[in-house]
Amino acid sequence: MASESVTGSSGTSTLPVFVTGAAGHVGANLVRRLLDDGVRVRVLLRRGENNESVEGLDVERVYGDIRDLNATREALAGCHGVYHTAAMVSTIDGDDDHRRDVFESNVIGTRNVLQAAREADAGRVVVTGSFSAVGYDLDNTSAPGRESMPFYSMERTMPYERSKAQVETECWHAAARGQEVVIATSCAVVGGNDFFPSRVGRTLCDFANGKLHAYIDGGFEFVAARDLAEGHVLCMERGRSGEKYIFSTEFQTISDLLDLFQEVSGVRRPRRQVPLGIMLVTAEISSYLLSRFWPSYPQRFTPGAIRLLQQRRHADTSKAKEELGFQPTTIRAAVREAYAFHYHRNAITNTRAKRPELAGVNGA
Repeated sequence: MASESVTGSSGTSTLPVFVTGAAGHVGANLVRRLLDDGVRVRVLLRRGENNESVEGLDVERVYGDIRDLNATREALAGCHGVYHTAAMVSTIDGDDDHRRDVFESNVIGTRNVLQAAREADAGRVVVTGSFSAVGYDLDNTSAPGRESMPFYSMERTMPYERSKAQVETECWHAAARGQEVVIATSCAVVGGNDFFPSRVGRTLCDFANGKLHAYIDGGFEFVAARDLAEGHVLCMERGRSGEKYIFSTEFQTISDLLDLFQEVSGVRRPRRQVPLGIMLVTAEISSYLLSRFWPSYPQRFTPGAIRLLQQRRHADTSKAKEELGFQPTTIRAAVREAYAFHYHRNAITNTRAKRPELAGVNGA
C-alpha cells in the first residue's frame, strides 16, 4: 500500500531525519530527544493504530508499513539520517501466523528500511537491536555479555530473539555493501512516554493498583528510556559503521525493581515469592492455551521471559562508554519518570498510591 503524507509545520529548511516506530516506547522518547535538539523529524506511522505518542508534536507524519517496500521508499524520500526503532516485540512462541508476523515485521521490515535508505542516499541508519540477541557465556550466563559474543541459537529461543538476530544479519549485509549502519542494542526499557504501555509499564501500573500479589526471582539488564534515546543519537553521531553498541543503565533483580516501585508509589510490595521452577511449569501450560485459544489476552510471565530472568544476564557497556562517551543515569530516576507518566494518564487508580514527585504530565 502506498504511503499517505500529512505534513506538519517546521521552521527549518534542513532535511528531516526519518524515524520508524515513533508510536512505541523507544521511538516516542527518541523523537522527543531529537526535537529537543532542534532536529527536524519525519515519523512513519500506521494508519488506524495508537499514534497518541506524536499528538501535539511538531513532526512530519507519513503513513505506511515497513513490510511494504514501495511505501517505505515513498515515506523515506527526502530524508537524511534514519532511526529504525520499529519492531514487533513479543515473548511468546505463538502460532504459525504469529511467528510469521514477527519475521515479516522485524526482518523483512528492516531489510526494506535499509534498502529504501540506500536507494534514497539517506545517509546513516541506526537500527534498534535487542540484548536478547546478544550472546553470553554458556558456562556462566550471568557473566557480562559483550557485543562480540555470537547469538546462541542451539537452545529454545523465542521467535522475537531469533528475529532480532536476523535483523543484525540484515544490517551486516548492508554494511558489507558500503551502507552506513550502526546497531543501538537495547535492554529492557524503563521510563516515560510509554503509551501502549510496555511490559515493565504494565507491571508498574498493576503494582501501584494493588494487583500484583506475588513475584518471581531473577534479574535482567534495564535501560532508562532517556539513556537509550541518548545512545541512538550517539550511534548516529559517533558510532562506527558495521558495529553494534550495548546500552544499559543498571542490572536489577525483580526484587530490586519492586523496591523501587514501592518507593515511588507508596504501595507495599508483595512478600510472596513464587519459585521459578513452579512458575515456569505454570507459564508453559497457560501460554500454550492462551496462544491458541485467546491469542489477544496479554501474557506477563511467559516461558521465554522466565528463561531470561533465570539467566540473570549482565551487560558490558564499556564499548559504548569508551567509543561514544555514553554515561548512563539511574533506573531509580527512570522508574520515577515512568510512574509520573502513568499516574498523570490516570492509569494509576489506587487512591492509596501517592502523587508522583515529578510534575511532568508526559514523564518529561
